[in-house]
Amino acid sequence: MLIQEVDVQNHEDFDGHEKVMCCRDEKSGLLAYIAIHNRNLGPALGGCRMWPYETEADAITDVLRLSRGMTYKSAVANLPLGGGKAVIVGDPKTMKNEQLLRQMGKFVGSLQGAYITAEDSGTSVADLETISRETQFVAGVRSKQHSDGTETSGDPSPSTAYGVFVGINASVQHRFGTTGLRDVKVAVQGVGNVGRNLVKMLVEAGAVVYVSDNFTPALDAVQNESQVTVVDNRDIHTLDVEVFSPCALGGALNMDALVAMRAPIVAGAANNQLANAGSGEYLYHKGIVYAPDYVINSGGIIDIFYERKSCEQKGFAHNEMMNHIKGIGDTLTNIYMMSNKHQVGTHLMADKIAESRFLDRAIGEVA
Repeated sequence: MLIQEVDVQNHEDFDGHEKVMCCRDEKSGLLAYIAIHNRNLGPALGGCRMWPYETEADAITDVLRLSRGMTYKSAVANLPLGGGKAVIVGDPKTMKNEQLLRQMGKFVGSLQGAYITAEDSGTSVADLETISRETQFVAGVRSKQHSDGTETSGDPSPSTAYGVFVGINASVQHRFGTTGLRDVKVAVQGVGNVGRNLVKMLVEAGAVVYVSDNFTPALDAVQNESQVTVVDNRDIHTLDVEVFSPCALGGALNMDALVAMRAPIVAGAANNQLANAGSGEYLYHKGIVYAPDYVINSGGIIDIFYERKSCEQKGFAHNEMMNHIKGIGDTLTNIYMMSNKHQVGTHLMADKIAESRFLDRAIGEVA
Protein backbone atom coordinates (compact mmCIF):
# COMPACT_ATOMS: atom_id res chain seq x y z
CA MET A 1 0.00 0.00 0.00
CA LEU A 2 1.46 3.35 -1.10
CA ILE A 3 0.39 6.54 0.69
CA GLN A 4 1.70 9.89 -0.49
CA GLU A 5 0.79 13.56 -0.36
CA VAL A 6 -0.64 15.23 -3.47
CA ASP A 7 0.37 18.76 -4.45
CA VAL A 8 -2.89 20.66 -5.03
CA GLN A 9 -1.81 24.24 -4.40
CA ASN A 10 -2.30 25.16 -8.06
CA HIS A 11 -5.67 23.42 -8.34
CA GLU A 12 -8.57 25.80 -9.02
CA ASP A 13 -10.46 24.35 -6.03
CA PHE A 14 -7.56 24.66 -3.59
CA ASP A 15 -8.70 26.82 -0.68
CA GLY A 16 -5.93 26.72 1.88
CA HIS A 17 -6.36 22.97 2.40
CA GLU A 18 -3.97 21.51 4.95
CA LYS A 19 -3.24 18.44 2.88
CA VAL A 20 -4.50 15.92 0.36
CA MET A 21 -3.29 12.34 0.62
CA CYS A 22 -3.52 9.57 -1.98
CA CYS A 23 -3.54 5.84 -1.27
CA ARG A 24 -2.94 3.13 -3.87
CA ASP A 25 -3.13 -0.58 -3.15
CA GLU A 26 -2.91 -2.84 -6.17
CA LYS A 27 -3.84 -6.03 -4.33
CA SER A 28 -7.22 -4.79 -3.11
CA GLY A 29 -7.80 -2.34 -5.97
CA LEU A 30 -8.01 0.62 -3.61
CA LEU A 31 -7.43 4.07 -5.07
CA ALA A 32 -8.53 6.73 -2.61
CA TYR A 33 -7.98 10.34 -1.60
CA ILE A 34 -8.40 12.07 1.75
CA ALA A 35 -8.48 15.86 1.95
CA ILE A 36 -8.18 17.84 5.16
CA HIS A 37 -9.35 21.40 4.68
CA ASN A 38 -9.25 23.11 8.07
CA ARG A 39 -9.00 22.03 11.73
CA ASN A 40 -9.22 25.34 13.58
CA LEU A 41 -12.37 24.25 15.42
CA GLY A 42 -11.53 20.56 15.86
CA PRO A 43 -10.61 17.32 14.06
CA ALA A 44 -11.61 17.08 10.40
CA LEU A 45 -14.75 14.98 10.08
CA GLY A 46 -16.42 14.04 6.82
CA GLY A 47 -17.87 11.11 4.93
CA CYS A 48 -16.18 8.48 2.80
CA ARG A 49 -17.65 8.56 -0.70
CA MET A 50 -17.20 5.76 -3.26
CA TRP A 51 -17.90 6.76 -6.83
CA PRO A 52 -16.81 5.67 -10.36
CA TYR A 53 -15.01 8.89 -11.24
CA GLU A 54 -14.00 9.05 -14.88
CA THR A 55 -10.56 10.40 -14.00
CA GLU A 56 -8.36 10.83 -10.94
CA ALA A 57 -8.55 14.57 -11.56
CA ASP A 58 -12.33 14.38 -11.07
CA ALA A 59 -11.81 12.58 -7.75
CA ILE A 60 -9.35 15.23 -6.56
CA THR A 61 -11.74 18.02 -7.52
CA ASP A 62 -14.55 16.33 -5.61
CA VAL A 63 -12.52 15.69 -2.47
CA LEU A 64 -11.29 19.29 -2.41
CA ARG A 65 -14.79 20.73 -2.76
CA LEU A 66 -16.39 18.30 -0.33
CA SER A 67 -13.77 18.75 2.39
CA ARG A 68 -14.09 22.53 2.19
CA GLY A 69 -17.84 22.16 2.44
CA MET A 70 -17.47 20.12 5.64
CA THR A 71 -15.46 22.90 7.29
CA TYR A 72 -18.20 25.41 6.51
CA LYS A 73 -20.96 22.96 7.44
CA SER A 74 -19.59 22.24 10.91
CA ALA A 75 -18.87 25.91 11.54
CA VAL A 76 -22.37 27.06 10.58
CA ALA A 77 -23.84 24.22 12.65
CA ASN A 78 -21.83 25.41 15.68
CA LEU A 79 -19.93 22.12 16.03
CA PRO A 80 -16.36 21.82 17.36
CA LEU A 81 -15.20 20.08 14.20
CA GLY A 82 -13.10 20.82 11.16
CA GLY A 83 -13.62 19.72 7.58
CA GLY A 84 -12.33 16.69 5.74
CA LYS A 85 -13.49 14.16 3.19
CA ALA A 86 -12.49 10.84 1.65
CA VAL A 87 -13.27 9.51 -1.82
CA ILE A 88 -12.70 6.00 -3.15
CA VAL A 89 -12.43 5.73 -6.91
CA GLY A 90 -14.60 2.86 -8.12
CA ASP A 91 -18.12 1.58 -8.67
CA PRO A 92 -19.56 0.72 -5.24
CA LYS A 93 -21.91 -1.82 -6.81
CA THR A 94 -19.14 -3.91 -8.40
CA MET A 95 -15.76 -3.02 -6.88
CA LYS A 96 -16.44 -2.88 -3.16
CA ASN A 97 -14.99 -5.74 -1.09
CA GLU A 98 -13.81 -6.39 2.45
CA GLN A 99 -10.11 -6.20 1.62
CA LEU A 100 -10.54 -2.82 -0.10
CA LEU A 101 -12.51 -1.41 2.83
CA ARG A 102 -10.01 -2.66 5.39
CA GLN A 103 -7.17 -1.08 3.44
CA MET A 104 -9.19 2.11 3.48
CA GLY A 105 -9.33 1.78 7.24
CA LYS A 106 -5.55 1.59 7.38
CA PHE A 107 -5.35 4.68 5.18
CA VAL A 108 -7.63 6.62 7.54
CA GLY A 109 -5.66 5.36 10.54
CA SER A 110 -2.39 6.56 9.02
CA LEU A 111 -3.54 10.14 9.64
CA GLN A 112 -3.65 9.43 13.39
CA GLY A 113 -6.96 11.15 14.14
CA ALA A 114 -6.48 14.28 12.02
CA TYR A 115 -9.36 12.95 9.90
CA ILE A 116 -12.43 11.01 11.10
CA THR A 117 -14.47 9.24 8.44
CA ALA A 118 -18.19 8.46 8.18
CA GLU A 119 -20.85 7.23 5.75
CA ASP A 120 -21.43 8.96 2.42
CA SER A 121 -22.66 8.25 -1.12
CA GLY A 122 -21.63 4.75 -2.10
CA THR A 123 -20.85 3.57 1.43
CA SER A 124 -23.05 2.20 4.19
CA VAL A 125 -22.96 1.71 7.94
CA ALA A 126 -21.88 -1.89 7.30
CA ASP A 127 -18.98 -0.64 5.15
CA LEU A 128 -17.89 1.76 7.87
CA GLU A 129 -18.00 -1.08 10.38
CA THR A 130 -15.56 -2.98 8.16
CA ILE A 131 -13.33 0.10 7.92
CA SER A 132 -13.47 0.44 11.72
CA ARG A 133 -11.77 -2.94 12.12
CA GLU A 134 -8.56 -1.19 11.09
CA THR A 135 -8.98 2.22 12.73
CA GLN A 136 -10.79 3.87 15.62
CA PHE A 137 -11.28 7.08 13.66
CA VAL A 138 -14.72 6.19 12.28
CA ALA A 139 -18.04 7.80 13.17
CA GLY A 140 -21.66 6.91 12.56
CA VAL A 141 -21.31 3.16 13.02
CA ARG A 142 -22.27 2.63 16.64
CA SER A 143 -25.85 1.95 17.68
CA LYS A 144 -27.21 4.81 19.77
CA GLN A 145 -28.07 3.74 23.30
CA HIS A 146 -30.77 6.16 24.42
CA SER A 147 -31.30 7.09 28.05
CA ASP A 148 -34.76 5.46 27.95
CA GLY A 149 -33.22 2.11 27.04
CA THR A 150 -34.11 2.18 23.34
CA GLU A 151 -31.54 1.75 20.59
CA THR A 152 -31.27 3.12 17.06
CA SER A 153 -28.90 2.59 14.15
CA GLY A 154 -25.75 4.63 13.58
CA ASP A 155 -27.04 5.66 10.13
CA PRO A 156 -27.17 9.50 10.00
CA SER A 157 -29.34 9.63 6.85
CA PRO A 158 -32.66 10.10 8.70
CA SER A 159 -31.18 13.05 10.60
CA THR A 160 -29.92 14.61 7.36
CA ALA A 161 -33.38 14.20 5.87
CA TYR A 162 -35.04 15.70 8.94
CA GLY A 163 -32.77 18.74 8.75
CA VAL A 164 -33.70 19.25 5.09
CA PHE A 165 -37.38 18.88 6.01
CA VAL A 166 -36.99 21.55 8.71
CA GLY A 167 -35.15 23.74 6.20
CA ILE A 168 -37.87 23.39 3.57
CA ASN A 169 -40.45 24.44 6.15
CA ALA A 170 -38.39 27.52 7.06
CA SER A 171 -37.83 28.40 3.39
CA VAL A 172 -41.53 28.11 2.53
CA GLN A 173 -42.45 30.27 5.51
CA HIS A 174 -39.86 32.88 4.50
CA ARG A 175 -40.92 32.97 0.85
CA PHE A 176 -44.70 32.73 1.21
CA GLY A 177 -45.34 33.77 4.81
CA THR A 178 -47.23 30.52 5.47
CA THR A 179 -46.62 27.73 7.95
CA GLY A 180 -46.80 24.04 7.19
CA LEU A 181 -46.41 22.16 3.90
CA ARG A 182 -49.94 21.00 3.16
CA ASP A 183 -50.53 21.12 -0.61
CA VAL A 184 -47.06 22.59 -1.19
CA LYS A 185 -45.60 21.03 -4.35
CA VAL A 186 -42.06 19.69 -3.94
CA ALA A 187 -39.85 18.09 -6.62
CA VAL A 188 -37.22 15.79 -5.10
CA GLN A 189 -34.32 14.87 -7.38
CA GLY A 190 -32.67 11.73 -6.02
CA VAL A 191 -34.33 9.29 -3.61
CA GLY A 192 -31.43 7.43 -2.02
CA ASN A 193 -31.15 7.06 1.74
CA VAL A 194 -31.66 10.76 2.44
CA GLY A 195 -34.13 11.53 -0.35
CA ARG A 196 -36.36 8.58 0.51
CA ASN A 197 -36.59 9.63 4.17
CA LEU A 198 -37.27 13.22 3.14
CA VAL A 199 -40.07 12.18 0.78
CA LYS A 200 -41.76 10.23 3.57
CA MET A 201 -41.71 13.29 5.85
CA LEU A 202 -43.00 15.58 3.11
CA VAL A 203 -45.89 13.28 2.23
CA GLU A 204 -46.82 12.89 5.89
CA ALA A 205 -46.86 16.70 6.16
CA GLY A 206 -49.38 16.89 3.31
CA ALA A 207 -47.04 18.04 0.54
CA VAL A 208 -47.57 17.01 -3.09
CA VAL A 209 -44.33 15.25 -4.02
CA TYR A 210 -42.71 14.51 -7.37
CA VAL A 211 -39.60 12.32 -7.48
CA SER A 212 -36.91 11.25 -9.91
CA ASP A 213 -33.84 9.03 -9.82
CA ASN A 214 -31.66 7.24 -12.36
CA PHE A 215 -31.67 4.12 -10.14
CA THR A 216 -34.92 2.20 -10.68
CA PRO A 217 -34.77 0.21 -7.40
CA ALA A 218 -34.62 3.51 -5.47
CA LEU A 219 -37.76 4.70 -7.22
CA ASP A 220 -39.48 1.39 -6.52
CA ALA A 221 -38.60 1.67 -2.83
CA VAL A 222 -39.97 5.18 -2.43
CA GLN A 223 -43.16 4.33 -4.34
CA ASN A 224 -43.75 1.41 -1.99
CA GLU A 225 -43.55 3.75 1.01
CA SER A 226 -45.19 6.98 -0.13
CA GLN A 227 -47.76 8.44 -2.52
CA VAL A 228 -45.60 10.21 -5.10
CA THR A 229 -45.50 11.01 -8.80
CA VAL A 230 -42.44 9.75 -10.70
CA VAL A 231 -40.89 12.12 -13.24
CA ASP A 232 -38.04 11.68 -15.69
CA ASN A 233 -34.77 12.73 -14.08
CA ARG A 234 -34.09 15.05 -17.01
CA ASP A 235 -37.29 17.01 -16.37
CA ILE A 236 -37.65 17.11 -12.56
CA HIS A 237 -36.11 20.60 -12.27
CA THR A 238 -38.53 22.08 -14.82
CA LEU A 239 -41.74 21.31 -12.93
CA ASP A 240 -44.11 24.07 -11.83
CA VAL A 241 -43.62 23.54 -8.09
CA GLU A 242 -42.94 25.64 -5.02
CA VAL A 243 -39.75 23.79 -4.03
CA PHE A 244 -37.04 22.09 -6.06
CA SER A 245 -35.07 19.78 -3.78
CA PRO A 246 -31.83 18.40 -5.28
CA CYS A 247 -30.84 15.34 -3.24
CA ALA A 248 -28.47 13.53 -5.60
CA LEU A 249 -24.88 14.44 -6.49
CA GLY A 250 -23.51 17.96 -6.77
CA GLY A 251 -23.57 20.37 -9.68
CA ALA A 252 -27.33 20.16 -10.25
CA LEU A 253 -27.66 23.95 -10.33
CA ASN A 254 -25.85 24.70 -13.57
CA MET A 255 -26.99 27.50 -15.84
CA ASP A 256 -28.94 25.26 -18.21
CA ALA A 257 -30.92 23.83 -15.29
CA LEU A 258 -31.44 27.23 -13.68
CA VAL A 259 -32.83 28.83 -16.84
CA ALA A 260 -35.35 25.99 -17.16
CA MET A 261 -36.25 25.91 -13.45
CA ARG A 262 -39.61 27.31 -12.35
CA ALA A 263 -39.50 26.77 -8.59
CA PRO A 264 -39.11 29.91 -6.41
CA ILE A 265 -37.30 27.88 -3.71
CA VAL A 266 -34.29 25.55 -3.93
CA ALA A 267 -33.77 23.49 -0.79
CA GLY A 268 -32.19 20.05 -0.97
CA ALA A 269 -29.71 17.63 0.56
CA ALA A 270 -27.07 17.37 -2.16
CA ASN A 271 -23.59 18.71 -1.51
CA ASN A 272 -22.03 21.31 -3.83
CA GLN A 273 -25.30 22.06 -5.62
CA LEU A 274 -24.01 25.24 -7.26
CA ALA A 275 -22.10 24.39 -10.43
CA ASN A 276 -20.12 27.61 -9.95
CA ALA A 277 -20.29 31.02 -8.27
CA GLY A 278 -22.35 32.34 -11.16
CA SER A 279 -25.15 29.93 -10.27
CA GLY A 280 -25.44 31.47 -6.82
CA GLU A 281 -25.52 34.98 -8.27
CA TYR A 282 -28.20 33.94 -10.76
CA LEU A 283 -30.42 32.59 -7.96
CA TYR A 284 -30.00 35.77 -5.92
CA HIS A 285 -30.75 38.19 -8.76
CA LYS A 286 -33.75 36.13 -9.87
CA GLY A 287 -35.18 36.34 -6.34
CA ILE A 288 -35.09 32.57 -5.89
CA VAL A 289 -34.75 31.50 -2.26
CA TYR A 290 -31.69 29.25 -2.08
CA ALA A 291 -31.01 27.27 1.08
CA PRO A 292 -27.20 26.90 1.09
CA ASP A 293 -26.53 23.17 0.77
CA TYR A 294 -24.09 22.77 3.64
CA VAL A 295 -26.49 24.57 5.98
CA ILE A 296 -29.67 22.66 5.21
CA ASN A 297 -27.99 19.24 5.00
CA SER A 298 -26.04 19.53 8.26
CA GLY A 299 -28.37 17.21 10.19
CA GLY A 300 -26.14 14.23 9.44
CA ILE A 301 -22.97 15.78 10.84
CA ILE A 302 -24.92 16.95 13.89
CA ASP A 303 -26.12 13.36 14.39
CA ILE A 304 -22.58 12.01 14.08
CA PHE A 305 -21.26 14.58 16.55
CA TYR A 306 -23.79 13.52 19.17
CA GLU A 307 -23.11 9.85 18.47
CA ARG A 308 -19.41 10.39 19.17
CA LYS A 309 -20.26 12.54 22.19
CA SER A 310 -22.37 9.68 23.57
CA CYS A 311 -19.25 7.50 23.68
CA GLU A 312 -17.96 9.80 26.43
CA GLN A 313 -21.29 9.98 28.26
CA LYS A 314 -23.94 7.56 29.43
CA GLY A 315 -26.74 7.39 26.90
CA PHE A 316 -27.38 9.16 23.62
CA ALA A 317 -28.70 12.72 24.01
CA HIS A 318 -31.48 12.30 21.45
CA ASN A 319 -33.56 15.30 22.50
CA GLU A 320 -30.50 17.54 22.56
CA MET A 321 -29.56 16.35 19.06
CA MET A 322 -33.09 16.87 17.69
CA ASN A 323 -33.23 20.41 19.08
CA HIS A 324 -29.86 21.12 17.47
CA ILE A 325 -31.18 19.88 14.10
CA LYS A 326 -34.39 21.90 14.48
CA GLY A 327 -32.13 24.94 14.78
CA ILE A 328 -31.31 24.56 11.07
CA GLY A 329 -34.59 26.34 10.37
CA ASP A 330 -33.63 29.32 12.51
CA THR A 331 -30.16 29.41 10.94
CA LEU A 332 -31.63 29.55 7.44
CA THR A 333 -34.12 32.24 8.42
CA ASN A 334 -31.24 34.30 9.80
CA ILE A 335 -29.23 33.78 6.60
CA TYR A 336 -32.19 34.90 4.48
CA MET A 337 -32.65 38.05 6.58
CA MET A 338 -28.93 38.90 6.56
CA SER A 339 -28.75 38.21 2.83
CA ASN A 340 -31.43 40.87 2.31
CA LYS A 341 -29.72 43.26 4.73
CA HIS A 342 -26.25 42.98 3.14
CA GLN A 343 -27.63 42.54 -0.40
CA VAL A 344 -25.60 39.43 -1.17
CA GLY A 345 -26.63 35.93 -2.16
CA THR A 346 -27.46 33.44 0.56
CA HIS A 347 -24.51 31.28 -0.54
CA LEU A 348 -22.12 34.16 0.21
CA MET A 349 -23.91 35.07 3.43
CA ALA A 350 -23.59 31.52 4.75
CA ASP A 351 -19.88 31.56 3.89
CA LYS A 352 -19.38 34.79 5.81
CA ILE A 353 -21.08 33.37 8.91
CA ALA A 354 -18.96 30.21 8.74
CA GLU A 355 -15.75 32.15 8.21
CA SER A 356 -16.55 34.37 11.18
CA ARG A 357 -16.30 31.20 13.27
CA PHE A 358 -13.43 29.12 11.88
CA LEU A 359 -11.34 32.04 10.66
CA ASP A 360 -12.37 34.50 13.40
CA ARG A 361 -13.32 36.94 10.66
CA ALA A 362 -15.97 39.64 11.05
CA ILE A 363 -19.12 38.93 9.03
CA GLY A 364 -18.87 42.31 7.33
CA GLU A 365 -15.44 41.52 5.89
CA VAL A 366 -15.20 40.50 2.26
CA ALA A 367 -13.68 37.03 1.92
